[in-house]
Amino acid sequence: MLTLLEPDAARITPADHAPTHDRAPEELALGTPLWLRDDLVEILGDAQVHSRVIDLVKYATDASPYRMFPKVVVTPRTVEEIARIFAYAQKKKLPVTIRSAGSSLSGQSQGDGILIDGRKHWAGMTVEDGGKRLRVRPGTVMFRANLALHPYGYRLGPDPASSGVATVGGVIANNASGMCCGTVENSYKTLESVSFLLPSGTHINTADPDAENQFSVAEPDLAAGLMEIREEIYKDTKLVERLKKKYSIKNTTGYHMGAFLDESTPLGIFRKLLVGSEGTLAFISEGVFETVPDDKYRLTAFLVFPDMHSACAAVAPFVAHGAAAAELSDRGCLHAVEGKPGVPDRWKTLPSEATALLVEFREPTPEKLKEAGAAAQSVLEGLQLLEKAEFTQDPHLAAQYWTIRSGLLPSIGGARPSGTSLILEDVCFPPDKLADGALDLQKLFPKHGYDGVVFGHASAGNLHFLITPSLNTETDVERFDGFLQDVVKLVVDKYDGSLKAEHGTGRNIAPFVEHEWGLKLTDMMWRLKRLADPNLMLAPDVMLTRDTKAHLRHLHTVPTVEQEVDRCIECGYCESVCPSRHITTTPRQRIVIRREMLRQPTGSIVTEALLKQYEYDAIETCAGDGSCALACPVGINTGMLMKRFRHEEHNTTQEHVAEKIAENWGAAEIGARAALTLNHIATSMYGGSLVAESALKVVRSVVSKDLVPGWLPVIPPAATPKVPDTSREAAAAVYFHACVNRMFGNSEESKGPGIADAMVAVSARAGMPLWIPDDLSGTCCATVWHSKGYADGNKYMANKIVEKMWEWSDGGKIPVVCDASSCTFGITTEILGYLTLQNSERHKQLKLIDSVGWAYDYLLPKLKVERQIESAVIHPVCAIHHLGLVEKMQLLGEALAKKAVTPIYATCCAFAGDRGFLHPELTQSATSEEVNEIGDQEFDKYLCSNRTCELGMNLATGKDYQSVIFLLEELTRPQAQDAPSIA
Repeated sequence: MLTLLEPDAARITPADHAPTHDRAPEELALGTPLWLRDDLVEILGDAQVHSRVIDLVKYATDASPYRMFPKVVVTPRTVEEIARIFAYAQKKKLPVTIRSAGSSLSGQSQGDGILIDGRKHWAGMTVEDGGKRLRVRPGTVMFRANLALHPYGYRLGPDPASSGVATVGGVIANNASGMCCGTVENSYKTLESVSFLLPSGTHINTADPDAENQFSVAEPDLAAGLMEIREEIYKDTKLVERLKKKYSIKNTTGYHMGAFLDESTPLGIFRKLLVGSEGTLAFISEGVFETVPDDKYRLTAFLVFPDMHSACAAVAPFVAHGAAAAELSDRGCLHAVEGKPGVPDRWKTLPSEATALLVEFREPTPEKLKEAGAAAQSVLEGLQLLEKAEFTQDPHLAAQYWTIRSGLLPSIGGARPSGTSLILEDVCFPPDKLADGALDLQKLFPKHGYDGVVFGHASAGNLHFLITPSLNTETDVERFDGFLQDVVKLVVDKYDGSLKAEHGTGRNIAPFVEHEWGLKLTDMMWRLKRLADPNLMLAPDVMLTRDTKAHLRHLHTVPTVEQEVDRCIECGYCESVCPSRHITTTPRQRIVIRREMLRQPTGSIVTEALLKQYEYDAIETCAGDGSCALACPVGINTGMLMKRFRHEEHNTTQEHVAEKIAENWGAAEIGARAALTLNHIATSMYGGSLVAESALKVVRSVVSKDLVPGWLPVIPPAATPKVPDTSREAAAAVYFHACVNRMFGNSEESKGPGIADAMVAVSARAGMPLWIPDDLSGTCCATVWHSKGYADGNKYMANKIVEKMWEWSDGGKIPVVCDASSCTFGITTEILGYLTLQNSERHKQLKLIDSVGWAYDYLLPKLKVERQIESAVIHPVCAIHHLGLVEKMQLLGEALAKKAVTPIYATCCAFAGDRGFLHPELTQSATSEEVNEIGDQEFDKYLCSNRTCELGMNLATGKDYQSVIFLLEELTRPQAQDAPSIA
């Protein structure tokens, strides 16, 4: 079990933390009170109630600076179950918070009562009307919804920068917008219908023909009350005009009271009010969006102006000519990205007031783009810029510009001092006051001792400001309060702008709703809240509060943790791709729990309980695939920390044994093949019962239970040790036949020559012959040791494989091709920290090519595809994502199949070398959404590029996933040839 209680002691933050109003340690350590847990288990079932201390801690924080421990976490599956939770909570006078992605920046998804996870069982979507509509459930991540729409040429209107993590339900609940949607294409304008559940238990689908009548009959007081508020608003002409003015720009402060002007019926009004209501009025169970065209013809420019005023002055002309985006970045932003890839060195010399504007036009046709280009050029010619600029259609250059813009968060978040928070807020100024507002915001940073930056969606007058305050002491909290109070006065009193533009109100701004809207309208909001939620059960203090200091309650500290993860800003981007997201913990949660351990005093019973539960929930069930690093804005690979923890759990004897196994890996290969043969014989003779398991247990006890796989029904027979005869002379590349492929043979469904036969045959056919070294046995990519934290074994094998490849490739003169993607990635990246100085230099000169890149770049152009199969489904393994080969894998599939599909939910299968053998429940959970997406569809082939991942997918789907090399060889084989040629 993990015993590490502290990271480097010199880096621990001070203990003088500000008050956080936590539960007593004795109470928290016990988790959910027994009476509450038992009651909810009776209502929902045991699997839907999460009551351990680790469950409560991992949901205590979101992307905001707030922390509240729920009493219990529930994962209901149906509307009926949520209705039962609502009824129970009201009976017991418990607050209820609905949480989805937890990407809220202002504290919307935390509570100290019952917390409903609205993501786990609430994903799914249906494209309707040729892509013009999307029916979608609230737990669906935005980017996946847009992936479903992409083939039809449409997308959702809201386009928040957090689309990689935010769910549709959260986007609706916050009326989140983004860079291009403005006030025209947000959820408020594009949500056609919605299904919702009120605290009373009333469930309404606004698309039903008689929905209006259902609503009035079921909720007469709510319906009548809405109409009374509407009448009062219309009687106050000044209020009507104020609402129209305030909603002419982005505004998500409080409830969207413009609904009373935009709709005339009770249900019509309430449907609009649900947008931006932040889970305080009802649970949204489904929505139907009118989508918008996803215009693919684009012109992009990055313009650097001498000052803020000149940059802002250029916005209106570009917008008038149809610019879709105009993204502003102040000098602090440009400074933050200095030294990053694609950022010119000359920017280091820009003057202190320099301001950038990223402008993009998006059009449906080349003709329209040409017109836009002419208009853009006319505006460009009249600008005074610090450096020459032009609009480009080059997608790679445009992507570089957007990378600079999107790089602000990771650059600032990653560089912030340890122990500080990252707070990203947003406001909106009238567009004609944008420059003045931005400059005034900048002045507030030094006034309160913060280094901050200002950037945002200039076309809408919507600015974000980012600061990295310490919130560890009372003085820190008072300083933050003073800063926020000044922001309120600036935005509301001086410019009559919006305190919240697109992030939602949340705990951070709830105390200031009345300041922006005045007493009369705020009282109407309270009336609305009581009409829909009479017991004020849903998300207290999130939208409206009587507590003028609510924004200072429950602020959390950020203790220093291990350096691998200390830069985490708890945004949650990692969660949608994490293999263990639905079964134990996500990378963010692993870090959140670790930080909680460090918040607790020495000897804390909370820490003791967390450590025990952390072993399985965090360490054992981490696939270590590194997908989190690809999604993380600051590039954190939480798997590296989990592997370190695994290493720290090993004693000297275990490390010695692992190293000896590395030194004798050739014998281990033979043992593994013997075990697989025993398994195959036992399965054939006894149907895969206990005999097969027992046979493998014997071998695992002799070799290592960590290094030899356990029994699973998908384990194939052993690979034949014989490989095709090849010649080094005139070889185009060395062929590193990975040990996973040297051990695991083909499945029963695909008996025949192995991957080595196919690789050699198809490469020779393309005139790119491969050479298999005679001394492959005993070599490995070292992932076996790396993933388990065996440092000595890892070091031995890492250096051995580089030395061998250096020898085989004649000092790096010819490339090396690997037939297992995870091995390619491991050798390319993961072994680097274990190499000697000499081998590190050798490694830099080696050219290692994965089989997918080899097939697409080197073989396919020289081969004739004799025929195409009808259909294929592709599973791009996590290593393919790391290697940047996803697109090539898809194009390879499209060359071989008339219909090649990569599922939207295709993420890491979590087999993770052998993690799937040790914890098959992890693979089952990680692939569940992908399996559901494929459903009953039948494909001719199931394509992959890594043998153990193929086993994982076989286990999950019951289908025979194989390397794409097999299909490439088969379909480029001359028609008269029946099988791969074997030398």
